[in-house]
Amino acid sequence: MRFIINSQVFAKSLQALSGVITNNNTVAIVNCFHFQLNENVLTIKATDLETTLVVRLELETAKVEGISEVAVPAKILLDILKSFSDVPLNFSVDPDNYMIDIVSKEGKYRLAGQNPETYPVLKKAEDTTKIELPASVLVTAISKTYFATSNDEMRQQMSGIYCEMNSESITFVGTDAHKLVRYRRLDVKTGENSSFILPKKPVSIVKNILLSNKEDVDVTVEYNSTNVFFSFDNFFIVCRLVDGKYPNYEAAIPKENPNKLVLNRTDFLNSLRRVSIFANQSTHQVRLLCTEKELVISAEDIENSNDAREKIVCEYEGDEMEIGFNSKFLIEMVNNIDTENVMMELAGPSRAGILFPVYDEEDVKENILMLVMPVMLTSN
Repeated sequence: MRFIINSQVFAKSLQALSGVITNNNTVAIVNCFHFQLNENVLTIKATDLETTLVVRLELETAKVEGISEVAVPAKILLDILKSFSDVPLNFSVDPDNYMIDIVSKEGKYRLAGQNPETYPVLKKAEDTTKIELPASVLVTAISKTYFATSNDEMRQQMSGIYCEMNSESITFVGTDAHKLVRYRRLDVKTGENSSFILPKKPVSIVKNILLSNKEDVDVTVEYNSTNVFFSFDNFFIVCRLVDGKYPNYEAAIPKENPNKLVLNRTDFLNSLRRVSIFANQSTHQVRLLCTEKELVISAEDIENSNDAREKIVCEYEGDEMEIGFNSKFLIEMVNNIDTENVMMELAGPSRAGILFPVYDEEDVKENILMLVMPVMLTSN
């Protein structure tokens, strides 16, 4: 196996693949990249046994001699590639012992490859349902819901992003029982009702690769009862879906919320950030006192004799109310809204608060709902 490749193209592709590889994997072969050369196309694969990421690179100069596949140690290859400027690299593999030679204008480097015969086989997309999404839509859906998912390993179903499709829309949901985000696209539809839970690691990798691409490409998503497959540009990703049933998130959303608060998003966010510095560092509690013309945001930490209080202009319809929230959760949510103004709907001090973006135009193709549970108001 012989080929010539640009060092920066090589490094960028391998860096994307390296996000799949885990450092503590007990199966040694998956600490390697799997290389396969077919005429002038080099296919590189990385896996952690649950998620597999593949990139295909077209080469100008390539030749298969003796073997067409090899397993290459990932860490040492990445480390050497980071040090190169934009130069061509000659890559060759000895078919007798899988020794790998990399030759540049600076010198020659040798590392020990492995026989790839035990490398995990890529799962095929069989009996799947297929949809296509613009990359911008998928990136936004992941970004809006990822932060709300649970990190609790005992709640596997809530550790992923729930995806629900029907003939009218596609919905993405993230929740950890303290906060919830529902992101719905009205311009993406499927012919049948279906749902599954996407694990966080692979969707984060997909998002990062798409963000590094300057073009808004189409992403093909195929899924069956066990796996989901993403393909775009020269990348292909397959991952195992999270097992189990997702919680009934709709039941957690209060339907009657007569108290409505409209705020400038930037003013609200900055005020929350300043006041939260003075909150109790274990509860992160802030108080919101809603009145007709202003919102009073306050926090106190009696143990350290710290307190803060700010007023911001608002539009409020409803009964005067004081409600407490975890400031970290509230800041995360407001920070993930893009519109100039936000609306908060409230049912009462002990009921969840719901945040919505306030859109200027009427023809909006997305629907975002963010829910945050209140905390019991205390003097500490």
